[in-house]
Amino acid sequence: MPRPTHVTIDLDALAHNARITRRLTPGKRLMACVKADAYGHGAVPCAQTLAPLVDAFAVAHAEEAHNLRDAGISLPILVLEGPFDVADAKTIGDLALWTVVHSHHQLPWVIEHLPRENANVWLKLDTGMHRLGIQIDTLPAIWSQLLEAGFHDPVLMTHLAFAEQGSSELTRQQANQWREALASLPSPTPHTSALNSAAIIGDLPISGDWVRPGYMLYGGLSASVPTTELRPVMSLRSEVMAVRHVPQGDSVGYGGRWIAPRPSRIATVPVGYGDGYPRHAANGAPVWIEGHECPLVGRVSMDMVTVDITDHPNATIGSAVELWGKHIGIDRLAQAADTIGYTLMTQISSRPGRQWTGH
Repeated sequence: MPRPTHVTIDLDALAHNARITRRLTPGKRLMACVKADAYGHGAVPCAQTLAPLVDAFAVAHAEEAHNLRDAGISLPILVLEGPFDVADAKTIGDLALWTVVHSHHQLPWVIEHLPRENANVWLKLDTGMHRLGIQIDTLPAIWSQLLEAGFHDPVLMTHLAFAEQGSSELTRQQANQWREALASLPSPTPHTSALNSAAIIGDLPISGDWVRPGYMLYGGLSASVPTTELRPVMSLRSEVMAVRHVPQGDSVGYGGRWIAPRPSRIATVPVGYGDGYPRHAANGAPVWIEGHECPLVGRVSMDMVTVDITDHPNATIGSAVELWGKHIGIDRLAQAADTIGYTLMTQISSRPGRQWTGH
């Protein structure tokens, strides 16, 4: 029998989450982020599922867009990092992609090599995240340059650094910068985009014609702005491969991190950090075994984890295990591993078999 550890991607849940996102953003155009292989879920099957439900896609760089075009995805695709050089700008033009311009040095490449008939330039503004984007005082001149070059409908965009906390001082500062930027441009007001998943769920009072959901499409939930209607799309599953009895006072796993406080039954599950399960998951991290939540015990190793099933007498070799998914939310596990769910989604390795279901 093959190793039982596998990843299941529920495409019906993905479509459901897209419909929820559409309902939460009435009147907005929806750009689904499928960068990083659709946050580890498989860019092509996810884009094929989402295509009837969204208006456009976003990827990080042109190579990701190339894969989608090769798979027959014809919706607009925005390259969030823009061109890296002249050759990259030519590729963006050849594939009829949309592109972000976040720096002055990209302007001549875009102006020279993007066809006007199907190109759409998104000008990125730095409102306070200080990662990418032009400064507000240069916005009117660059905007005019794009218009004069024949890009008649550019989109102004920004990215929020702390959208999970709409009342934070940083978010307020960015909102003020955004309003100031819009006021500096000539009429009519341009199309705009500022809201990511956290901002959508949090209903931040920031304008934008386009919304750019990513994490929420895949069922990720922020602890500060939960939306229980979203469904998890990815599940990491396995089975119990061994059960042992450990005397009180004995330790389990590398470094003896966990010591049995009583005579204990310990299940070993063939999944580890080599599969993408977080190495730093703490003792007590939740694991779902045959209808019961059980605590992880001992240090996560490359190929295995150990779980205390003392209070679950029916668990045995072959019992079904969920590491994250429907019963164990990925954000809950991430908290137990001092990380974020984005990391778990995108760092799942190629070793576990993948299954796409639904749709």
